[in-house]
Formats: sequence, structure tokens, C-alpha cells
Amino acid sequence: AGLQRPTSGSIRVGDHEVTSLSAQQLTAYRRSMVGVVFQAFNLVPSLTAAENVMMPMLSAGVRRRAARERARELLSNVGLAERVSHRPGMLSGGQMQRVAIARALALDPALVVADEPTANLDHVQVEAVLRIIRSLTSRGRTVIISTHDHRLLPLADQVIDMSPDRSGVTEAVVDTFLATGDELFAEGEVAHHIYVVESGRLDLPRAGSTIGVVEPGEVFGEMGPTFTLPRSATATALEPSRVTGYSLAEFTRRFGEEELRRLVGRWS
Repeated sequence: AGLQRPTSGSIRVGDHEVTSLSAQQLTAYRRSMVGVVFQAFNLVPSLTAAENVMMPMLSAGVRRRAARERARELLSNVGLAERVSHRPGMLSGGQMQRVAIARALALDPALVVADEPTANLDHVQVEAVLRIIRSLTSRGRTVIISTHDHRLLPLADQVIDMSPDRSGVTEAVVDTFLATGDELFAEGEVAHHIYVVESGRLDLPRAGSTIGVVEPGEVFGEMGPTFTLPRSATATALEPSRVTGYSLAEFTRRFGEEELRRLVGRWS
């Protein structure tokens, strides 16, 4: 983002040699080229979600009406169309982070820098934010994330690992037969497998409300093993069913990384 100068070397972003820019040029560069997503959200408490997203546009000289329309579009894109008039104190942590992401995209930057974007979120909120982060790379945009959260790694096209600690995953395939009403897994449980429905149908309720029904050939439960998240929903058989569970490594080996990425991003 050009906030600090390196002690050696150089930084190039597109046609910009960032390390050689003057203070005034750096300000213009950050305004037009860089969007920042902060760990602590950094939303203005007295402003609504829409007004927070409008701020960088108004500072750049965008007319208020155009800025308001752009803010509403961005908030809708991150699933907050119903929250445009809510102030930060009325939003959950996940919703505030989505407002922060929308604000970072206000001027359609070529580069988005995110600092620990999942640090203050619970496992359900993390799922929504992960899908949005993956979608940010559309239209050639570059996203750089600084994180200690290894759940983000499968989203990345390139990983620079500053830690020598690595943990292996045991490959496994598990066939499970379920009678009507049997529970495959419960919300909040540790997730080990990605499942494919071979026969039957399963209901996926979360907090008592159904979020979907999976049928033969469909894949479900990918977020937990991929990002080491607890299950965000329960899976219950609606009729006699058979499912095959794959460890993350085995699923990737059989179906490919692109299929896993497609599944992770399918609701974004």
C-alpha cells in the first residue's frame, strides 16, 4: 500500500514503481490503485454502512448520488442489501467485515490488501467472508492477504509461508449408510470429510432452519475440512441414504483443485 518504505529493494505494482513515488504521488496511488481491508474493520461508528462505503468515493471527488448508488451495489454484492442504513453498532462482526470489504472496492482498485480479515469472526461468519474474498480476484484484481489463519490457504493462487510448521492430512474414503432421520454430523462438530451423496437425500439445517437439501451427485460439507472450520450446519437423512466422505487430500486427488475452488466459491 506504500505506507512504509523498504530498507532495500523495490516494489512495483503494475506500471508504478512504488518506492520511487513522492508523498503526493503515493497518496494518489493509494486512492486510485489500492483498497485496504483492516483486521479491526475501522468503520466510522456514526455513519451507516452505505455512508462508510461512500467515504473514499466522496474523497476522490465522486458525486454523492453516484457514490450512493455504487455503495448500494457493492453492499448488495456482499449480501448486505438489507443493511445499507444500519450503523456498525447494529451489525455483527461478519457483517462489519463485509462492509469493510465493500469499502475497499469502492474505487475499483487493481490491488486489495487484507490484514487478518477473519481474525474477529466466528466460524459461520468466516464462511461468508471466505467466499467473498475468493470472488475479489475477478476481473484481474490482485488480492494480498496477511494472515495467521491457515484456513485461507486453499483460496490462494500463491502462498508465501513464514512458518516452518506443517501438518499432514491422512487420506481417507468413508462410505456411510443412513436410515431416515439419522444424523451424519452436527453443527459445531469438527469437520474431517467432504461428502458426495450417492443415493437418497439429506437436509442441512442451521439453527433450526433448513439452508438446503442435497441429492445424489451433489457435494456438501467442503468448507469445514478445507478451512479447518467446525460444521456450520447439521446433516440429517430425509430418507435411506448413502454418502461417501473424502478427506481433503483424497478429494483433491480425485476431483482436482479446480473443482474444490469451484465448490468453495459457488455461493459467492
